Amino acid sequence: MTSAPVSSHNSWLSVAALAFAAFIVNTTEFIPIALLSDIGASFGKNSTETGIMITVYAWVVALCSLPLMLLTRRMERRSLLLWLFAIFILGHIVSVLAWRFEVLLISRTAVALTHAVFWSITASLAVRVAPAGKGNQALGWLGTGTVLAMVLGIPLGRIVGNAYGWRLTLLLIAVLAAVTAWVLAKRLPLLPSLNSGSLGSVPVLLKRKSLLILYAFVTLMVTAHFTAYSYIEPFARDVGGLDPVHITALLLSYGVAGFLGSYVFGRWFARHSRLLFVLFSALLPAILFLLLPLAGQIHAFGLLCLVWGMTIMAVSLAAQSRVLHLADDATDVATAMYSSLYNVGIGGGALLGHHAAGWFGLGHIGVVGGVLSLLALALALWLVWQRDFAAARTSSAA
Repeated sequence: MTSAPVSSHNSWLSVAALAFAAFIVNTTEFIPIALLSDIGASFGKNSTETGIMITVYAWVVALCSLPLMLLTRRMERRSLLLWLFAIFILGHIVSVLAWRFEVLLISRTAVALTHAVFWSITASLAVRVAPAGKGNQALGWLGTGTVLAMVLGIPLGRIVGNAYGWRLTLLLIAVLAAVTAWVLAKRLPLLPSLNSGSLGSVPVLLKRKSLLILYAFVTLMVTAHFTAYSYIEPFARDVGGLDPVHITALLLSYGVAGFLGSYVFGRWFARHSRLLFVLFSALLPAILFLLLPLAGQIHAFGLLCLVWGMTIMAVSLAAQSRVLHLADDATDVATAMYSSLYNVGIGGGALLGHHAAGWFGLGHIGVVGGVLSLLALALALWLVWQRDFAAARTSSAA
């Protein structure tokens, strides 16, 4: 009579361990966004020049996710995660000691390689270890880990960085990564590779129309988002006229709203997938176009960032859910491709935001991102009318 509850309890502890890992991995990916000005100043560069860190990190993930996933596809997953965190910690130690900007970029590249494998396998692992029928909720927990990176990781990292320097922030991330590795070792069961797919899965997946539309949507949506979000700190400071305390509060409010996005996804997406997918996709262009008009109105701008945080979390989880649905026979390959394209969007958005600021002025990064997000919305509308968007696939290969 007690075995089922115990099993369910242990399953959720395993999901929580993966969510904790997602927290630390996402914190380190996005912490430069909150510290661009300080990092740049220490190497004699301005914030937009320092933004190349974001592009390099993201594009390393984009290029390496699928090849590294294929190289590690037969490895037992718990051991693989522990090896990833060992390299992750070493990369951060080198970052802390970096004496030139180029050394910092190299160390961040090593960290990005671990990120590439982590997000190629973690979504499917969370669904595997969750109690039966609770896959969406498990993905929501992973989203919560990402939200905590926004709510706690990035604002606290900024506070520490402003007070004691950005190097201490990276050192603390390394310490938390060591704690994360311990949590994974204690809580995750042995997880043999399962349904990971192979190189032969790629051409099969690329024949699925809905999956291709979804990949194109993700690339455009993420590029649009990061065109503006990569430079939210200098935008809020120089365009909005906010002081450092208000900027930290703004980043905090953005992150807190991600909890709502994660909750909405986990609670209602399975029953209203088409409606919510379009709604999330339509909110993003509205938000981006309103960035400049509301930049000088602190309360309205704060509310806008709340809606923004909720929207990007919900739409990201929704897209990942559909990837697993449309490629349930080769989940790791499909997720690696998703992670690659997501990071193409992150890097492309950071690069486009850099050029948009130079061409049109920093205040217009939201407008440029908004135009791209309209194209993503058109793809979302096309995607939800595909028969297999919500229904089970009728054939299986790979």
